[in-house]
Amino acid sequence: GDKLKALRESVPFELTGGQKSAVDDLLGDMASALPMRRLLQGDVGCGKTLVACFAMAAAVDGGYQVAVMVPTEVLAEQHHRTLREYLEPLRIAVGLLTGGSDDTAGVRDALARGDIHVVVGTHALVQESTQFHKLGLVVIDEQHRFGVMQRETLTRKGEMPDVVQMTATPIPRTLAITVYGGCDLSLIDELPPGRLPIKTSYVTPAKIAGMYDYLCEEAEKGHQAFVVCPLVEESETRDVKNVTDHFEELAHGPLASLTTALLHGRMKSEEKEEILNAFSNGDIQVLFSTSVIEVGIDCPNATTMIIEDASNFGLIQLHQLRGRVGRGEAPSHCFLVRKPKTKEGKRRIEVMCETNDGFIIAEEDLKLRGPGELYGVRQSGVSDLRVADLIRDVRLLEQARKDALAVFHQRDAEGLGLD
Repeated sequence: GDKLKALRESVPFELTGGQKSAVDDLLGDMASALPMRRLLQGDVGCGKTLVACFAMAAAVDGGYQVAVMVPTEVLAEQHHRTLREYLEPLRIAVGLLTGGSDDTAGVRDALARGDIHVVVGTHALVQESTQFHKLGLVVIDEQHRFGVMQRETLTRKGEMPDVVQMTATPIPRTLAITVYGGCDLSLIDELPPGRLPIKTSYVTPAKIAGMYDYLCEEAEKGHQAFVVCPLVEESETRDVKNVTDHFEELAHGPLASLTTALLHGRMKSEEKEEILNAFSNGDIQVLFSTSVIEVGIDCPNATTMIIEDASNFGLIQLHQLRGRVGRGEAPSHCFLVRKPKTKEGKRRIEVMCETNDGFIIAEEDLKLRGPGELYGVRQSGVSDLRVADLIRDVRLLEQARKDALAVFHQRDAEGLGLD
């Protein structure tokens, strides 16, 4: 259609091979009579959002609306901004609907009338008061953050819409097939050309001053940085750097000459949006944050990521945080600070320093934590396997899945139905 063609022409760079084949997968699924159920998986920074835009343009060409559901307001605002850049020039209206949005009633009216073609939102999209004129495509980002019910409720707002689930959480491929039995898998396994691998180092207390000197040098070159701490306020139980104190300490100490800002999950949406905009525009040189920036913040000019008390984060989380830098052409560096107190903490730091490959990291994470905690939030149904072990028995589970499908197909062919 027109919009799809216009999008192809407007993208100013060549798509990677992985992106091209993922776009072909999506468009092929959408052209078929059956509703699409696809998992679009790719490591941080591989360009999944742009791939999804092609599916969105195709849906709008077909007269349908698109719902994009993301886990946090910060991420919704980020996606809204990115999608507008790609889609508004094609005269596709993009709306935002979150718990903290100003004009929720106006957005809902426009959706029901069909005046908004693509809406980005949090679980506000699932609420009963959100109705669509003609919903044809549902895109769910970082889908493991949502319950099955929320995904189903959103899908039921259209008539058998196509569904794409996206995740940058690297799930070992064998496991993905088991966990997402009903989904076809598209994997984007290469980064856009020109990106350099991020260098990761462990920083002992003696080297902390040198690390902040490096940050200041990078800032002088015009680059930006993140400093991430695990907690918002002082915790009695754990001796952990908290982000508010740390911010005060550094903003008036070693980083006094730079413009700094603080971002955490408890701030009002407008405040977060303002800070993110200022950071994206380059007005803030160093952003202090909790792990709220773990997914989706795209600032190609950021080259330094400092993670305080790094061993308090999970491996996947560390990998996601590291993926916030290294998105431009300049070399990037991730620093993991402070000595781990446990054997697992030490191993996490080692793995991060050894590899940038999300799939290797996912395999290691699985070994360290076991599959029940696969996503950092207990995902029921994943490891409620009494006897089977997702890592050990993956071949057996694969075979069981194949056999089950064969039985379905055979009964279907014999006209027996499935009861």
